[in-house]
Amino acid sequence: MISSFFKDIGIDLGTANSLVYLKGRGVVVQEPSIAAVNNKTGQVLAIGEEAKKMLSRTPQHISVIRPLTNGVISDFEMTQEMLRYFLKRVGKDRLFNYRRAVLGIPGNLTEVERKSVEDAAVGAGVRTVHLIEEPVASAARRRSPSSRWAAS
Repeated sequence: MISSFFKDIGIDLGTANSLVYLKGRGVVVQEPSIAAVNNKTGQVLAIGEEAKKMLSRTPQHISVIRPLTNGVISDFEMTQEMLRYFLKRVGKDRLFNYRRAVLGIPGNLTEVERKSVEDAAVGAGVRTVHLIEEPVASAARRRSPSSRWAAS
């Protein structure tokens, strides 16, 4: 019964788009990795699809940014806010915690960059973070019998 209050998730933080996979439900969030920020106050105005709609349509005091560059966190605070937003979207109807998360990362990250990804996830509300290199995750997905790519 206690396990029903905890959810295991998989997160793919991509430079262009981010995906969140919830165990038992599949991909539940697929949104652009973009955030809109008020430069004067530092307030996050929009994330994901809403921020994408603001591209090239904002006044000078609002910046629309991509917090990840080439799979690496370039803006730690915005990445953490983006993760927090995605986790809220997944759990909007329930009161549960994220016990474990698996995050896909590029294979060429340094230890400092790996720690940054892990810290962003913990700061967003995940208790335990497991990092997996994207080529390994892709190979595991292709070998899975339940995967739609297994036949290819």
